[in-house]
Amino acid sequence: MRKIVQFKHTTYENGTLYLHTDQAELLQGTTAAGQIIADSDRYAFVYLAENEEEYVYLYLEESMWDELKKALQEKSAVIAKSHDYSLELDQFTEELDYLVSNIEGNGNYGDEMVKKVESVFLDK
Repeated sequence: MRKIVQFKHTTYENGTLYLHTDQAELLQGTTAAGQIIADSDRYAFVYLAENEEEYVYLYLEESMWDELKKALQEKSAVIAKSHDYSLELDQFTEELDYLVSNIEGNGNYGDEMVKKVESVFLDK
């Protein structure tokens, strides 16, 4: 079964974007895998993390894309944070930049996903 982390809200402090979750147990013992994929069905980016047994999927829903764009533009650190644990998302801006450029005009991601990504990240 996939382990999915959902974020409740974001904050931007001292040049760092914090993604807040109440799923502390999923961050415990998890390391950053340094890769982002797209979930075109849910209109989300998914940062991959891993623990000893499996991948943990950190879902970056469309509602937080404006904050992700700011982090991308400013090359900010991005940290997943719960009350007890935090996890810096290594290679975040490089991976997001690469994925956005790959999605641009690429119908393989679905027309709606392309449209949404372009409208937020590429000012189209």
